[in-house]
Amino acid sequence: MPATAATDEQSRLPRHVAIIMDGNGRWAEQRGKFRVSGHKAGVKSVRAAVSFGYRLGLEALTLFAFSSENWRRPQDEVSALMSLFIAVLGSEVRKLHRNNIRLRIIGDRSAFAPHLQRKIDDAERLTANNTGLTLNIAANYGGRWDITQAARALAERVADGSLSPADIDEAALHQQIQLSDLPAVDLLIRTGGEQRISNFLLWQLAYAELYFTPVLWPDFGEEAFSDAIAAFVGRERRFGCTGAQIRELLEHKAGADNE
Repeated sequence: MPATAATDEQSRLPRHVAIIMDGNGRWAEQRGKFRVSGHKAGVKSVRAAVSFGYRLGLEALTLFAFSSENWRRPQDEVSALMSLFIAVLGSEVRKLHRNNIRLRIIGDRSAFAPHLQRKIDDAERLTANNTGLTLNIAANYGGRWDITQAARALAERVADGSLSPADIDEAALHQQIQLSDLPAVDLLIRTGGEQRISNFLLWQLAYAELYFTPVLWPDFGEEAFSDAIAAFVGRERRFGCTGAQIRELLEHKAGADNE
């Protein structure tokens, strides 16, 4: 691919991609395994998605790991998810740091055990000054919770006299919403075949393109991700682009980086 064409393609790519990682349980059930086996298999897809997003030059990647509604699942599955979350934090954060990736956990942390809250704080501190991809993990997160906590923060400022009700506008509310310092979400991907946003990033998805795929999350690799990016490029600029072309762009970027 000529350099000018590669640069042109790069300019059309999304800056911020969000993913609802759905299908872990069904993936395990189809194989006659416990549901937690699907969650463990999904960790590989998280690594692949982060690597792909990093190489693609995304500014931000936001993954929906655990919603506020997930507490309703069977207790043994919730416990397994929490244990997996702790294990992955411990094993992956230094790799992220070595690759200049900033990690942030968004959501209501108050429901997490104190030792998990400490691990989250430590991971965020370690990577806070990194300047590459920002990886956001939504854990105990809900879009309605996000908007509610933002409204509460503004109400507290009104109550203490530091803000007038007349000064509350979209910009003021936006500043209190999670991820307000990052570009708006350009593309939402949901795996697993469902076609809904499930209370995820309600404010941040206002103008995002939505992409739904039947691929279950543990099977969502680079090819599936590049097809989603190609679909976004085609919608955004009203012309076609294939997943193969996206992967070719990545190869060109890698070659340019090594020169």
